[in-house]
Amino acid sequence: MMDGPRSDVGRWGGNPWQPPTTPSPEPEPEPERRSRRGGRSFWARCCGCCSCRNAADDDWGPEPSDSRDRGSRSGTRRPGSRGSDSRRPISWGSGVNAAGDGTIREGMLVVTGVDLMSSRSDQNRREHHTDEYEYDELIVRRGQPFHVLLVLSRTYESSDRITLELLIGNNPEVGKGTHVIIPVDKGGSGGWKAQVVKANGQNLNLRVHTSPNAIIGKFQFTVRTQSDAGEFQLPFDPRNEIYILFNPWCPEDIVYVDHEDWRQEYVLNESGRIYYGTEAQIGERTWNYGQFDHGVLDACLYILDRRGMPYGGRGDPVSVSRVISAMVNSLDDNGVLIGNWSGDYSRGTNPSAWVGSVEILLSYLRTGYSVPYGQCWVFAGVTTTVLRCLGLATRTVTNFNSAHDTDTSLTMDIYFDENMKPLEHLNHDSVWNFHVWNDCWMKRPDLPSGFDGWQVVDATPQETSSGIFCCGPCSVESIKNGLVYMKYDTPFIFAEVNSDKVYWQRQDDGSFKIVYVEEKAIGTLIVTKAIGSNMREDITYLYKHPEGSDAERKAVETAAAHGSKPNVYANRGSAEDVAMQVEAQDAVMGQDLNVSVMLTNQSSSRRTVKLHLYLSVTYYTGVTGTIFKETKKEVALAPGASDRVTMPVAYKEYRPHLVDQGAMLLNVSGHVKESGQVLAKQHTFRLRTPDLSLTLLGAAVVGQECEVQIVFKNPLPVTLTNVVFRLEGSGLQRPKILNVGDIGGNETVTLRQTFVPVRPGPRQLIASLDSPQLSQVHGVIQVDVAPASGDRGLFSDAGGDSHLGETIPMASRGGA
Repeated sequence: MMDGPRSDVGRWGGNPWQPPTTPSPEPEPEPERRSRRGGRSFWARCCGCCSCRNAADDDWGPEPSDSRDRGSRSGTRRPGSRGSDSRRPISWGSGVNAAGDGTIREGMLVVTGVDLMSSRSDQNRREHHTDEYEYDELIVRRGQPFHVLLVLSRTYESSDRITLELLIGNNPEVGKGTHVIIPVDKGGSGGWKAQVVKANGQNLNLRVHTSPNAIIGKFQFTVRTQSDAGEFQLPFDPRNEIYILFNPWCPEDIVYVDHEDWRQEYVLNESGRIYYGTEAQIGERTWNYGQFDHGVLDACLYILDRRGMPYGGRGDPVSVSRVISAMVNSLDDNGVLIGNWSGDYSRGTNPSAWVGSVEILLSYLRTGYSVPYGQCWVFAGVTTTVLRCLGLATRTVTNFNSAHDTDTSLTMDIYFDENMKPLEHLNHDSVWNFHVWNDCWMKRPDLPSGFDGWQVVDATPQETSSGIFCCGPCSVESIKNGLVYMKYDTPFIFAEVNSDKVYWQRQDDGSFKIVYVEEKAIGTLIVTKAIGSNMREDITYLYKHPEGSDAERKAVETAAAHGSKPNVYANRGSAEDVAMQVEAQDAVMGQDLNVSVMLTNQSSSRRTVKLHLYLSVTYYTGVTGTIFKETKKEVALAPGASDRVTMPVAYKEYRPHLVDQGAMLLNVSGHVKESGQVLAKQHTFRLRTPDLSLTLLGAAVVGQECEVQIVFKNPLPVTLTNVVFRLEGSGLQRPKILNVGDIGGNETVTLRQTFVPVRPGPRQLIASLDSPQLSQVHGVIQVDVAPASGDRGLFSDAGGDSHLGETIPMASRGGA
């Protein structure tokens, strides 16, 4: 994640694809896979295993411009039509002989039909845990057998030979694993084999075993037969395409997870909680991952195609997750999401307004254009969707007080003038109130033993890794022990969770001296959604040893020794006998509040403290605005005594300065006259926003219209303009945008919306509100959907259109 010398091989290169200057209403991207620039190509820089290719490697060929419409093997064509879960009809083939002249000779073994048993209710989909994907095609997980029914022109005889073939890419080759040949009842290699289970007249039931190391993606399937009368090959049929995914249920797959409850949560759960705010004021929001929604799997494979990832490398979860970390952000490669922390979202969507990943991914698949805008929780939410969709156990993780180290020192350096006022022009390092990334589970055969398990992947573009904005996968175990030489990007992530805050004061001669080291300020709490519930789970212990322990101090100082300031701990400060604690009142946006500092004299002598308080607004990324209020006070403390300094802040004082998240930063500095002790503390707090109240009006049944009521009260005394609601829920409601106009100061509004559930079971319906004056407002309700009689579900767009905003009249309005 950092510029400068690195122990790992560079992994990234440029992407030649650029969008047209003037976009058409429905642009059709033509992503190139071969770099036309000079120098090393993208994957030649990626890693040794992926750079071993020759000039004839046509996996890198350009994507056919019409591939979306003609069912190319690339997996980037538009999703097919959807329908009910009735059995998909058998594909009937006309067939050609090996000579290619179309002649079917008497006695030939002709395949007249193929049934991949791909219906959601069929054995294949249920056994492979893919029955929730809203697709008619067969979706299987590698390393696990599936069943195929062949319909033949005559009875199968022992002298007949049947070969199954799977192909992916523009120029499939056996040596690369992109052309798989599976002889029936003849054994197999690399885990691929096929066996006759039952022969009944002209029907032949087969069990097909896939390799636990297979490439993931969309394969074309064909059958070749050989008999005394000649050879026959079944033509390709788009209905016979097979998606192969990673398999956390397979012990031979390096993504294997040995806990069923983990797999249910981290692979199959379509919604989750994302945490934000500050450690003392944790907010949470529900996110619709929607990995099984129709079109999302195609979007995930399109991301790999768009980056030009060689098909031969797509069986490696290390490489795949690293590509995803680069492609979910738009920098360098025209990826999925455009990051924006400016506060101006007029040309796109406020990151706080998104309620899930589906709308974002489908827009990217449909247009090929990066979607505006995202911030860390949006990047992480989309990454969870993509990796879960592809079969990797993945969770969304929030780190509170997350450091952003810009100079590779592995410490957070904060500079002050002679009077301990912050020197913002020198404070390039920042501490984010919170930062959200991902953990995904896999073995790491590219690392020494002991580093399997959870790996950090971070798609938020902060610093470059080998010249490209990506991060990970990085072993959590290496982070915990400060082993910053382990790939990938361990130094940057270690600094995010376990660096120290170092306070530097400018001296009279212009030099800077360390006056205070705050050891427990970074990575104070690391959380994720708990398994099987909506509770919050503290996973800090996975990332760091207990704060202040010998093991934790050793990890910090070991890591710092590899940084740009290896001697930062050589000279540590003076005696500290005055303790300081900062507190902020829990307040709702629109209310007045108080901030206070408690000083305690822990010595047996009198102490006099000169205290400075500086208050400014701050973005959650640690970027601060100008100081809008300050207080200076001298406090005399008797031995063992305490005193509180309070600073009231009125709504009218902070309103003009508010930025996203409603966060504020209190810088407190002080000097003890008698001992020379320096006091320093940065305290971040936020103003809470109200929730949306959702109520279900009636029972929810698959295929039947249901109604939900949304109630919101404006907490501000000012009018909210251009208010937009978003509504989304996998299996319930396709992403929908509702334009509701203005909402007056302190006004209560109610609106109702109908939706048609398409899948049974417990579901989450999520809503958000956004306006220029107020954001980060959301709500959720659980909807238990009953199945329609005799039906497992239906796929439709009845839930709404994610592209068109709908103007909604209010059902009722009320004052405060």
